[in-house]
Amino acid sequence: MKITYPQDKALLKNIKVGDTIEFTGIIYTARDAAHLRLANLLKENKPLPIDFTDAFIYYAGPTPAKPNQIIGSIGPTTSSRMDPYAEMMHTLHVTATIGKGPRSEECQNFYAKHHILYFITTGGCGALLSKSVQKAEEIAFLDLGTESIKRLEVQNFKMICAIDYNGNSIFGGNEK
Repeated sequence: MKITYPQDKALLKNIKVGDTIEFTGIIYTARDAAHLRLANLLKENKPLPIDFTDAFIYYAGPTPAKPNQIIGSIGPTTSSRMDPYAEMMHTLHVTATIGKGPRSEECQNFYAKHHILYFITTGGCGALLSKSVQKAEEIAFLDLGTESIKRLEVQNFKMICAIDYNGNSIFGGNEK
């Protein structure tokens, strides 16, 4: 299924576990260190660097671009490390997260309750995934280097739905 976002936002409710998506739109990268910084800003009631409403967050820390590249390799990181931030995704009004591997049952249930999608990409395919990036911009926490938050404009970024709006998981459990 091809999704151009946000124009095709209404189609998200139709996505089921196992569906392959070719996503065109904006994806933000954020890994462990960026999540911790965002959580601390929220806790301290300080302003966030960007508005994450309706965002897709990719758990990735792109490598630096080589000459004549838009971005380096952008392979996913293990998503379970971000499970403690599931509630924050709801607070930020995030639409979907992207990474690799299963999520905890608690995270899976939370995502289902709050209609947050979870997509996976294949580890080891970061160089291939980078070919979908049309533009990359470092936008927050630049001191974190590869773990800074980046805004990626992607075209036909391939991913698989791992948790749908009903809480069904590609990894088993919670089938509804």
